Amino acid sequence: MAQRILALAAEDVPERLQEALQSLGEGELADMVTTQALKGKETAALLRGIFKGSPCSQPSGVLRRLQLYKHCVPLVESGDLHLGKVSEIIGLLMLEARQLPGHALAELATLFVDVIKGGSLSNGKSLELFSTVLTALASSKESLAYGKGELNGEEFKKQLINTLCSSKWDPRSVIHLANMFRDIPLSGEELQFVVEKVLRMFSKLDLQEIPPLVYQLLLLSAKGSKKTVLEGIISFFNQLDKRQKEEQRVPQSVDLEVATMPLDQLRHVEGTVILHIVSVINLDQDLGEELIRLLKTEQQKDPGRALCPFSVALLLSVAVKHRLQEQIFDFLKTSITRSCKDLQFLQASKFLQDLFPQQYDVTAVILEVVKNSAFGWDHVTQGLVDLGFSLMESYEPKKPFGGKAADTSYGLSKTPAQQACRLGASILLETFKVHEPIRSDILEQVLNRVLTKAVSPVSHFIDLLSNIVVSAPLVLQTSSSKVTETFDNLSFLPIDTVQGLLRAVQPLLKVSMSVRDSLILVLQKAIFSRQLDARKAAVAGFLLLLRNFKVLGSLSSSQCSQAIGATQVQADVHACYNSAANEAFCLEILGSLRRCLSQQADVRLMLYEGFYDVLRRNSQLASSIMETLLSQIKQYYLPQPDLLPPLKLEGCIMAQGDQIFLQEPLAHLLCCIQHCLTWYKSTVHLCQGTEDDDEEEDVGFEQNFEEMLESVTRRMIKSELEDFELDKSADFSLSSGVGVKNNIYAIQVMGICEVLIEYNFNIGNFSKNKFEDVLGLFTCYNKLSEILKEKAGKNKSTLGNKTARSFLSMGFVSTLLTALFRDNAQSHEESLAVLRSSTEFLRYAVSVALQKVQQLEETGQTDGPDGQNPEKMFQNLCKITRVLLWRYTSIPTVVEESGKKKGKSISLLCLEGLLRIFNTVQQLYTARIPQFLQALDITDGDAEETDINVTEKAAFQIRQFQRSLVNQFSSAEDDFNSKETQSLITVLSTLSKLLDPASQQFLQFLTWTVKVCKENALEDIACCKGLLSLLFSLHVLYKSPVSLLRELAQDIHACLGDIDQDVEVESRSHFAIVNAKTAAPTVCLLLLGQVDKVLEEVDWLIKKLTSLGSDTSEDSSQASDQTQALEKGVILQLGTLLTVYHELVQTALPAGSCVDTLLRSLSKTYAILTSLIKHYIQACRSTSNTIPGRLEKLVKLSGSHLTPQCYSFITYVQNIHSESLSYAEEKKKKKKEDEAAAISTVMAKVLRDTKPIPNLIFAIEQYEKFLIHLSKKSKVNLMQYMKLSTSRDFRINASMLDSVLQEHNTEDAENEPDNNQSSTAEQTDENQEPKKKRWRKK
Repeated sequence: MAQRILALAAEDVPERLQEALQSLGEGELADMVTTQALKGKETAALLRGIFKGSPCSQPSGVLRRLQLYKHCVPLVESGDLHLGKVSEIIGLLMLEARQLPGHALAELATLFVDVIKGGSLSNGKSLELFSTVLTALASSKESLAYGKGELNGEEFKKQLINTLCSSKWDPRSVIHLANMFRDIPLSGEELQFVVEKVLRMFSKLDLQEIPPLVYQLLLLSAKGSKKTVLEGIISFFNQLDKRQKEEQRVPQSVDLEVATMPLDQLRHVEGTVILHIVSVINLDQDLGEELIRLLKTEQQKDPGRALCPFSVALLLSVAVKHRLQEQIFDFLKTSITRSCKDLQFLQASKFLQDLFPQQYDVTAVILEVVKNSAFGWDHVTQGLVDLGFSLMESYEPKKPFGGKAADTSYGLSKTPAQQACRLGASILLETFKVHEPIRSDILEQVLNRVLTKAVSPVSHFIDLLSNIVVSAPLVLQTSSSKVTETFDNLSFLPIDTVQGLLRAVQPLLKVSMSVRDSLILVLQKAIFSRQLDARKAAVAGFLLLLRNFKVLGSLSSSQCSQAIGATQVQADVHACYNSAANEAFCLEILGSLRRCLSQQADVRLMLYEGFYDVLRRNSQLASSIMETLLSQIKQYYLPQPDLLPPLKLEGCIMAQGDQIFLQEPLAHLLCCIQHCLTWYKSTVHLCQGTEDDDEEEDVGFEQNFEEMLESVTRRMIKSELEDFELDKSADFSLSSGVGVKNNIYAIQVMGICEVLIEYNFNIGNFSKNKFEDVLGLFTCYNKLSEILKEKAGKNKSTLGNKTARSFLSMGFVSTLLTALFRDNAQSHEESLAVLRSSTEFLRYAVSVALQKVQQLEETGQTDGPDGQNPEKMFQNLCKITRVLLWRYTSIPTVVEESGKKKGKSISLLCLEGLLRIFNTVQQLYTARIPQFLQALDITDGDAEETDINVTEKAAFQIRQFQRSLVNQFSSAEDDFNSKETQSLITVLSTLSKLLDPASQQFLQFLTWTVKVCKENALEDIACCKGLLSLLFSLHVLYKSPVSLLRELAQDIHACLGDIDQDVEVESRSHFAIVNAKTAAPTVCLLLLGQVDKVLEEVDWLIKKLTSLGSDTSEDSSQASDQTQALEKGVILQLGTLLTVYHELVQTALPAGSCVDTLLRSLSKTYAILTSLIKHYIQACRSTSNTIPGRLEKLVKLSGSHLTPQCYSFITYVQNIHSESLSYAEEKKKKKKEDEAAAISTVMAKVLRDTKPIPNLIFAIEQYEKFLIHLSKKSKVNLMQYMKLSTSRDFRINASMLDSVLQEHNTEDAENEPDNNQSSTAEQTDENQEPKKKRWRKK
């Protein structure tokens, strides 16, 4: 039969063809097509023949065509046919589909919907036909029966799509369906249906099938609904990530039915999806912009949902396209700083923490992206690197004026900017560790920045470089050419940068000979450079090399002073070079350095400060170094035993024209000798064996040094100041050459005395004679010190007031203090009594400790040996703290002060020292605070450091200072020491930071602080400020301080009286600390400062509320619960604040800062009330909610307790200003010319002080305007609580007006102008506006 139909079709006789087809039954036709499709070759020709013999003009033809379609669709989907055959059949059916009439198309489309519902699609090929049918149907104009009614083609298509999207889909066919919808013209609403349906199917699919589906969805999004598509994809992967994290956290999951997905599979799928999105964004820029827009909006509502690891990785991949890079990086940087600020904001307030228990941290998310990118996400790495550098450059440390204190490597990052910079460094370091291909690029960029940013601080880049080298030292070998290129520029870099850079790349010098050689060449050139900085750089480089290339036989250096030591490279140096080569190399360097001893003082200084470290690390160089030092000191030492002074000071200075310079820092040279000798005697002797020749030679210089130091000590004690040409009559002014010379001499002599004090104390072994020598040297030091202080006091020069840096080492200071104050050994008592008898010496010892701690706090290191070793510094700090703490708590200041003559008492110095130490430890040694507190606890100093409770230990220390403070308060008025009390309060607030706010100890301390403020009528302004600041800082970590603020406001009101003099304020004194002396401005300004902080919190909450209100996500019930909690919190805070203002605006505050701050604060409050009202207007617009009762109460409170009082307060303020103006006017009459300037100052001040008034009135009116809006929206009359005011830029004084009218009531209408004049006169009496206007005209 098939052959016959084919033949008839070829003959082109339609009638016979139609007859032949009509003779076939439905089943026969179907069988024939099936047989031909499976076996025959001419399926297409047969189908064409059937179509030819079934014209659409005849109903039977249409019917036959429909039968054919209905049969072919299951046939194609059966999977029995060859794919080529399938495509051929579908192609033909698609061509013919457009000729079908509307009702046939409708029937066919319905058939397809049933097939899809039944889930019998196998290869999805027939869907190409479905899209053609639907497209044809949409353009059909005829009415089609649907259910009981009729629809046109477009509406019928819409109904079908609706049915399709609300039915169940077979997961296997989702991709085919998504692909099909791309070919159908869809309205916006239909597209939204389809997209939402496909997104819902994500969770039912296998992970591997998601990337192709995402790709289809993205192509579909070209029609619209971009936001929904992106939101759905991001949300889906965010949920998967969260689930994955949850499973990792609870590995033995109880719910074993949940199929866990392998982590690497999930990451690879995410990576592929990101690639798909990026490739589509490359073709469709609008999609990229929609992505940024979406995340910006989301971030306002819920940052945790907007910036999850997936979306951040996506953004960074998109950022590689330059058109969007700037937008994306700006958005990410803003999000990072905002997240850091929000975290800081939350941590500072218990009230906010209760409302937001879960805190979102964007830094953790970004670092997670770095971790995830290890799964082959190469497309993210470039974005990560760019973001890291962008953060480090945008938020780099700023250079402070005249110093380098802003170095971020000390202590914790405090500000959001510092945290962002630290995050940038972490991103780069982690990316460096994870991705090998990009390492050389990161390294090159870091080195470039170290070179090009010579002016601004580069410490953060050097720290990063150092960490990079530590993580992979051998990586540098591949980039060694870049490092050697950097070395060529060493001589142009600042000395700090050079030292940091060399320390960072030092491990490379041990594994790469070529790099080391190129560095030596550069350094040798630099030594002869004209630039001083280049020569200093050379010295720094050579000293570093000497420290790190050990000569065989050197002692092992367990006490490595550099933080970056040989541990970075786990290769033994001697495997690379033999010891002979190292020795020759080191001696060659020493030869180069000897030349530097004839250069400027700065260069020599670096050498003297560096030799000790070289010795400790490379003990075989001892004899060379000691010989060098010996030959250097001999140039200045006078060996004759009776000559005074023992050293040639004139050789240390050099004159150039009128100017005099220090040429040889003699004290530093002596200091270096003393430290090297001490180390040499204590270490080398113990380890020397049979090397007799060396020993004889060594003993020679050792003996030489000992005799020399002995002789210098003896003669320095005998020397008078006149021997150094220094005495009280000498000129010490820095303007003359002689004065400069004398200053240099004085500092050198004082330094020499200090060096000898340390030397003699150390070798003295508690002998009385040696300690008498120490005291003799100190006497010489002290005389000079006193003269310098006296002269500096006369000159009032800033330079003179700076104490010269002490030459004592930190280690010695801790030993000395321990001996002076805590050594109870019987055998030492007699000798120590010599030193203890001198109060001056004790004070000197404590003040040097104070100076050392200050240096440590500012720069992170101290002068002298081990000054850069954090471990040693920490141990010394603990020792010093123990002594100072004991000295302060056991000998009160009052006892000591009775016998004191001048200068600060030792106890007060101890207290200052303790304050500095507590600050320093919290900055530099945060991780070691438990060990520090353990070390202070003398009772169990040797206890195990297993589980130290910081809060308990800190509370113990706090109690000691609490006792001292209570003693201060209970002492007689004459004995009250304001300075000490302030320091005690600061110490307490510093220590309170160590308490856990949730602990019992914290609550006890807060209760105690409240009690102290309530019971002590302090009149000292500074102490009052300190105590209240402490109270506020503690209170906000416990709960919101609004009730406390209300009590303080009532006290201020009671203390200063009411603005209406006839009103007597009820005296309810809560806090004795609020009294006539402190109430205004001190307490008032502190109170308003705290109120401002509460207002900031409320403002922040209202912004959160607004963003939550616009959130229409599926978690709406949870969101509404949170919204209610936030609204309640906001309204309660504002309600209590209104009562605080209620008290303050009725208080007779003195003109000036208090009034000004209060007016500004009130404006801010009204602005915040307005934004709250706006939020409710928005809420009423989006939902039909009525406003809550508590808001109505708040509005009522503002109408009854604040607005009327504000207007009275404005009148009061204008009156006190008009009084000061009239006073100025009177003065003007008395003294015309002389006082003109003073009067204009008063008038300018009045103008300035009344400026906030119009702003406040405007803020009140804005508030009332939006209240009217809200009243209309909510159908609740909120304005019933508001009394409209009469206070404007002009005022009518009603009582005065009445009396004027009564006077003139008998006069005619002609006298109306007089009436006007009278009211003007009334205004002049008020003395405000007309005055202001006249003054302006001038």
